[in-house]
Amino acid sequence: MRSRLAGRTGLWADDDFLKLWGAQTISVVGSQVTLIALPLTAILVLDASAFAVAALAAMNTLPFLLFALPAGIWIDRLRRRPLMILADFGRAAALLSIPVAYAFDALGLAHLFVAAFAVGALTVVFDLAYLSFLPGLVGRARVAGGNARLEATRTSAQAAGPGIGGGLVGLVGAPLAILVDAVSYVVAGLLLLRIRHEEPVMRRDRRRALPELEEGIRYVFRQPYLRALTLTIAASNLFTFMVISLFMVYAVRRLGLSPELVGLVMTTANLAGAAGAVVNGRVVRRFGIGPTIVVSAILASAAWILLPLAPASNPLPFVVAGAALGPLFGVMFNVNQLSLRQAITPERLMGRMNSVVRFMYWGTMPLGSFAGGALATVIGIRPTLFVGVVGGTLAFVPLAFTSLVRLRALPPEEEEDEEPAVAPLVPAPAVPDA
Repeated sequence: MRSRLAGRTGLWADDDFLKLWGAQTISVVGSQVTLIALPLTAILVLDASAFAVAALAAMNTLPFLLFALPAGIWIDRLRRRPLMILADFGRAAALLSIPVAYAFDALGLAHLFVAAFAVGALTVVFDLAYLSFLPGLVGRARVAGGNARLEATRTSAQAAGPGIGGGLVGLVGAPLAILVDAVSYVVAGLLLLRIRHEEPVMRRDRRRALPELEEGIRYVFRQPYLRALTLTIAASNLFTFMVISLFMVYAVRRLGLSPELVGLVMTTANLAGAAGAVVNGRVVRRFGIGPTIVVSAILASAAWILLPLAPASNPLPFVVAGAALGPLFGVMFNVNQLSLRQAITPERLMGRMNSVVRFMYWGTMPLGSFAGGALATVIGIRPTLFVGVVGGTLAFVPLAFTSLVRLRALPPEEEEDEEPAVAPLVPAPAVPDA
């Protein structure tokens, strides 16, 4: 029986949920510091090129392309909480190596690449375990509320992180600022150790890994909602990460923003994201979850057009407006598409569903980062930003022609036969039938 906090009800009275919430909130603050400090270490300390900075961004997401699919198989065979704890402590160690190397005058660009890749690999494990752990912790009936609360507090914590990060970079330098993130992962891991929720003993499947993986792939690409979301988000992220990987270089070298102003912009973005999480429930009740997903996806991507439109003489209003509107709609989109995925997927497939989806969602991110860096070398950073924003927005348009636009509320978990049907792995259409 989960412990309850006197005087409180719902998820806020669930002691285990609060520990998960606290762990996520603390680690997110630290991660926002690294989000600023890591590329600034490359730009300001190591004088890295635009392509090198874009490649560094790719290192953090490349492990999703390499490891997400096999990781999902094992996450469906193992308890998820111990994996999350090990991932947090491992990420702390990888990040701690950066300020230590800097203190001994041994820090180089290769070290940043290795550390970013290690953090990304451990994030694969943590994210897939976390996404599969939450529905069992709070129950499927409360998963949408749990996601909304976690997203609201996550974005609020993100609002504090960039300001702290920008101030720390100005005060102690970018490499030493990363120490804050290392400490945050240690604290988060300790909080997860205190969760008392007993996970069920996972099924020890004696089948080979490949048939299990094929089953997860079939489920994602045969389910109309998952198929439409997976293909459109993967395509959009390919273009969006052309923008994200070049943002810091463009802001510092083209627009002349200081680390403190970059922190202010990112704080604004995260405050807007928190507002999106707060109003999301009302929007969904008014328009339905499907229309909210479709419209918020398109608006979230289109808002970033203000970044390359910003004039060099007075860029801040344009950058702040784009940084506010993008996350406002982006958080609404993320909360609802995640809740939909978790609500309809059977428990035994949760890890593999998340691994296939994350492979598709995040696997295109490093490709987009590399492509953005290469394209910026040829045509310049600003034209590359236009390509990224326009391509990322158009990728979501097909969602408007799917049955998703008629979905009003979360459907129930899909029922399965005792023995799952085996179908050939054939390409599915990009848009589900109406």
